[in-house]
Amino acid sequence: MFTGIIEQLGHVKEITSEGGNIHITVQASLTSELKIDQSVAHNGVCLTVVSIDGNNYTVTAIQETLEKTNLCDLEVGTVLNLERCMKLSDRLDGHIVQGHVDTTAVCSKIVTEDGSWVFHFSYEKKSPSEITVEKGSICVNGTSLTVVNSKENTFSVCIIPYTYENTCFKNLNEGDRVNLEFDIIGKYIASLIPQ
Repeated sequence: MFTGIIEQLGHVKEITSEGGNIHITVQASLTSELKIDQSVAHNGVCLTVVSIDGNNYTVTAIQETLEKTNLCDLEVGTVLNLERCMKLSDRLDGHIVQGHVDTTAVCSKIVTEDGSWVFHFSYEKKSPSEITVEKGSICVNGTSLTVVNSKENTFSVCIIPYTYENTCFKNLNEGDRVNLEFDIIGKYIASLIPQ
């Protein structure tokens, strides 16, 4: 379980393939606090630490994960949003995030405003539970955000300078794919409504 509050940025140091899986080696200062078998969200994707070597750790993404996320777009040098799983005694500063990506979206437009940015996204709806709600929560590349301009298959988020500087949003360009995890409460409610 995560909160969508990014702890720090990591850098992809190595990517190796093994069958349909890829092993991703990440350099991050939080590595010294990790242990093998621990869950870490990478751009919102929950992956298990399988090895640690100095300031680097490695996680494995299976084919199912690669098909549903933007992890197949990673290259050496890619910057990742990182968040360790939450402790039950911590505050829930963002919203409840599982680290299970629902789908990807494309950044369709970025508008620079006076002191902030508005990022617009579009996605192909594959399930009735893939919905956004105006002023509701959405997780974009692991970052807990508030939805604005919620429409069918599109939405926007407003990014403050702190979030812009301390997450991957400063590296995001129009046309880039991002990972989406829709609000878990909204997904449960949608599953109860007859289609």
